[in-house]
Amino acid sequence: MTRFLLIFVFLFTIQPAAQNFTASVDETTVSDNQRFQVSFTYSGKDINSLKNFKPASFNNFLVFSGPNQSTSIQIINGVQSGSLSYNYIIAPKSVGTFTIGPASIESGDKKYESKPIKITVVKGTAKPKDKQEDGEVSNEEIAKNLFIRAIVDKRKVYLGEQVTVTYKLYTRLNIAAQMSISKLPQYQGFWAEELETSNNITFATEVINGKQFRVGVLKKAALFPNRAGKLKITPFELTVPIQIRRNRNGNNFFDDFFNDPFGFSKTIEYNATSDKVSIDVIELPLDGKPDSFHGAVGDYTFDAEIDKSSATTNEPITLKVNISGTGNLKLLELPEVKIPAGFEKYEPKTSENINRVNVISGKKNAEYLMVPRVVGKREIPPVEFSYFNPKTKKYYTLTSDSFQLDIAQGEQLAEAELTGKEDIRKLGEDIRFIKTSQDDLFKKEEPILFTTLFWAGGIIPAVFLFILIGWKKKNDKMAGNLGLLRYRKAQKVAKNRLKRANKLMQENNHTEFYNEISQALFGYLEDKLNIPKSVFTIDRALSELGKRNVQDELIVEVKKAAEDCEFIRFSPGAEKSSAMQNMYEQLATVIINVEKNIANGYAK
Repeated sequence: MTRFLLIFVFLFTIQPAAQNFTASVDETTVSDNQRFQVSFTYSGKDINSLKNFKPASFNNFLVFSGPNQSTSIQIINGVQSGSLSYNYIIAPKSVGTFTIGPASIESGDKKYESKPIKITVVKGTAKPKDKQEDGEVSNEEIAKNLFIRAIVDKRKVYLGEQVTVTYKLYTRLNIAAQMSISKLPQYQGFWAEELETSNNITFATEVINGKQFRVGVLKKAALFPNRAGKLKITPFELTVPIQIRRNRNGNNFFDDFFNDPFGFSKTIEYNATSDKVSIDVIELPLDGKPDSFHGAVGDYTFDAEIDKSSATTNEPITLKVNISGTGNLKLLELPEVKIPAGFEKYEPKTSENINRVNVISGKKNAEYLMVPRVVGKREIPPVEFSYFNPKTKKYYTLTSDSFQLDIAQGEQLAEAELTGKEDIRKLGEDIRFIKTSQDDLFKKEEPILFTTLFWAGGIIPAVFLFILIGWKKKNDKMAGNLGLLRYRKAQKVAKNRLKRANKLMQENNHTEFYNEISQALFGYLEDKLNIPKSVFTIDRALSELGKRNVQDELIVEVKKAAEDCEFIRFSPGAEKSSAMQNMYEQLATVIINVEKNIANGYAK
């Protein structure tokens, strides 16, 4: 019974392939002596059941060839689909605007009709294709048959909201060899994440303005704007080796039958360029903005949990914060955890699992390690995480429960007391000899008040005490001034990130390497210049460096390093060890020079 049920569910869930019958032409505007191709194509699950094809009426055209049939069959996941085309080579009889009527075909008990196509016929002295007898093809004609489109899913977004840009190649020409990237697009004002696409381009079919194109996805990227205004994405440039054909004589219809606009074979390289894209980025609303909001935009869930509610002194306690959802998890700032007095807190250990298919989503976790040093009952206040949802245009604040802790005296102190008692007991069993002679004793005439040892013993502890008090005040001041604390720790944090980047470089993990090394530069500038992550841009960082009297040449180096880092992350040779080594040395040098320059500026 179970087997038949599974078979029934499987058959029920298989959806039939889409069935359609379309008409397409080479050109919708032709000269009065130009021959062109018109195709009627059926696409569906079972092309073997087709019957009763009725062609369109070509009353205003001369038919030179057709119908010529071509068939294509493919099998995906065990489901067969295919297409059957009826192709005609025709030419207009006169100048004017004419309509090629619908054709029809039957599949089973259903009848399908194509849509009419309007053809504009203009006066011409010679066929455009005849101009190519010498093998020369104009870029204008190639551009009509091969081009790149940059398609974005939205044109107006909020600050930090994801924009997905997809670069598609449209072609009606034969691509002769491997394509190469001439220039990658620049995403100024965006944080970019490469989305997963197939290593091999898979072509589908689309009809645009009556023309049938093969379409393949070249590249997809998720963009997160980090500044408001009108942001522009530069074009994506691709060098495509194409195979064109030119007719050996003007009456060769065989080449036209294969839907090639040019004819006899020749390979040339064509530089295809995508269109420019502009995105309007608007500021996040101020109304309803919570105090715990730190720039998270998307749709998230949040929870916090603690591994134990009862512990002893010096016994570690772990508080785990879990954030999951859609949005820029890579730059997501963790919520603040307030630790009660009497606890020693360590830097959180973070981990993330990011899915880069169409929409950036996944999980980000943080573990806060705390060690209680004082006995008693303590409370960790609720942890808050706030985010802005661009779909509902509202802020949301997710809050965990408070955590009650009961801290008892640890066993280590009891063991120390036991050790002390044991030592006293053993001391009583020892034999102590009484010294009776006074031969080595003498009376000291100099008063101890005027000895060097006396003053050293009194002054040195006092000096040490004043130093300790000053150090404590300085630490308290820094703890209360987060900006100063970030400033002091900026170099150390950047140094640690560079160490991790160097390790990733040795492991040849280029994706994580470039993420880590870009965070080293941007994180250093955020901390050193006290710029919140949610509003950080490279332009603002450069402006702040200028205010701190950093040398103009160094500011130019910082800008170039940031642009090079963003560019090379998505370049074809990014995985090469030489490229990673050069990028590592460039960013390390820039950070060191900025640190020295700012330090010298403050010293003056």
